[in-house]
Amino acid sequence: MALLDLIEKTVNGTGYDLVDFEQAERGLFRVYIDFLPEDLERGNITVEDCEKVSHQLSHVLTVENVNYSRLETSSPGLDRPLKKIADYARFAGEKANVKLRMPMPGTPNRKTFEGVLHEPEGENLKLEFEVKDGSAMLEFTLADVDKARLVPQVDFRSRKA
Repeated sequence: MALLDLIEKTVNGTGYDLVDFEQAERGLFRVYIDFLPEDLERGNITVEDCEKVSHQLSHVLTVENVNYSRLETSSPGLDRPLKKIADYARFAGEKANVKLRMPMPGTPNRKTFEGVLHEPEGENLKLEFEVKDGSAMLEFTLADVDKARLVPQVDFRSRKA
């Protein structure tokens, strides 16, 4: 079983969603988790959630004889990466930054866009972005994406004094 599949199966089996996985230098594994879409009412990922996943992952990695020196588990943060079509569906209506591998037809010399995600249609992803005289729709696939992240939305006005 591939390492990524093993980690995703373990994270999902613990009741969380694997957002991203990085294999860094010197045997460092970074695992980013979130709640499954059906569990969003649970709020934000806590240290206890990370500890639960990290504990389970360390056992599985040891049993599977995976060579690593350190495991970091955390939430994806406010600028959560979008890696799967399910992420685009889950965050439809939210603002995102999308960097494409190559410019798309109709957008010469432009690879980076910020706009509002629309519900995917099969494999087709959509981002509505502003242009000088209104808005335009960028249509692309997951294979076209170099990087995509949510735009952090922070509202300090709702804080109580």
